[in-house]
Amino acid sequence: MAKMVLSMNGAIQGEFPLEKERHSIGRKPDNEIQIDNLAVSGKHALIITILDDSFLEDLGSTNGTYVNGKLVKKHALRNGDVIGLGKHELKYVNDHATADDEEFEKTMIIRPGSASAAVAAAKAAEQAAPPPAPAAEAGAKPAAPAAGGGMPLGKLQVLNGPIAGKELELTKALITLGKPGTQVAVISRRPQGYFLTHIEGDGQNDNFPVVNGAPIGPQAYAIQNGDIIELAGIKMEFNLVVR
Repeated sequence: MAKMVLSMNGAIQGEFPLEKERHSIGRKPDNEIQIDNLAVSGKHALIITILDDSFLEDLGSTNGTYVNGKLVKKHALRNGDVIGLGKHELKYVNDHATADDEEFEKTMIIRPGSASAAVAAAKAAEQAAPPPAPAAEAGAKPAAPAAGGGMPLGKLQVLNGPIAGKELELTKALITLGKPGTQVAVISRRPQGYFLTHIEGDGQNDNFPVVNGAPIGPQAYAIQNGDIIELAGIKMEFNLVVR
């Protein structure tokens, strides 16, 4: 299991296993990783863990979040990365990490005022070539049979709003959808299939994405062919395309 090792001036102050999908970092005591130092914001940063990979996002902190000495807003963590928050450091330890930082930086978070989650995500997908179909892991249940032996490609079709009928092929390893401050989720493409994971609610409640009329909850949800997803006011149908 991945973990974060907290230290200051070389002295280790604690270890935090990343056993949940969401771990907030900050000065306030309600953070999963609390750092009681004035240089650290109350809600400083967030770590999202999806399967074997973890992703760091700065939450608009006052003094910024650094990885290996570089100021970042979003970063796909690699084994051995050192996160700097004020005078404290968090070292990411995960021998199984496979995240691609360049891939994560290309994912789209919809900004306020955008027409819909699907519009900006579609623009990102149009610029990305489909990746090679990943090989199935031992014991993993494939999403559906494909003629070429690989995982079928997923796509979303918008069902409501001014762009109803628009289609988005999920060719990237990660696609982030939603409106910050309202509702944000990520769809990840893995050998076992496609997974929808809640990232952010509206601040008043968790506001989980809805699939087939029911909230998915805090855990990653394995999307199935024909599922209807409702996110940030947009309703989309998920389908698998066998090529």
